Amino acid sequence: MKKVILTCLLASFSLGSFAYSNSHFHPEVIASSPVEKTELNSFCKAIIKGNVEVVKQLIALGEDVNKKSLGKTPAMYAARYNKAEILALLIENGAKLSLKSDKEKFTAKKFAELSNAKDALAVITASNK
Repeated sequence: MKKVILTCLLASFSLGSFAYSNSHFHPEVIASSPVEKTELNSFCKAIIKGNVEVVKQLIALGEDVNKKSLGKTPAMYAARYNKAEILALLIENGAKLSLKSDKEKFTAKKFAELSNAKDALAVITASNK
């Protein structure tokens, strides 16, 4: 019986030591590994949330109204989420509605159509006149 208990304790200790030694990460390996940025930028998050004041402030601070985040322009996010006031603001500040998304190859107008964003479509139609 003592042998069984000792064997179990030894096995548990060995497995615990192995798990502990493998749980430590090596910062130098992580730091040198290529990291793909997969997070939506703050400008586009403010657009999706409909925070007009933050969007205005970021534009005033020099935010690029055509810079893509996750392959889509800010105008595409405004169109997709039917943020008509923000979309108009982006257009006033030079947003290019002819740009296409990286993955789907859609324009802001196509995103508005697909999401039935009628207010955003009205803004896009008015800007094309």
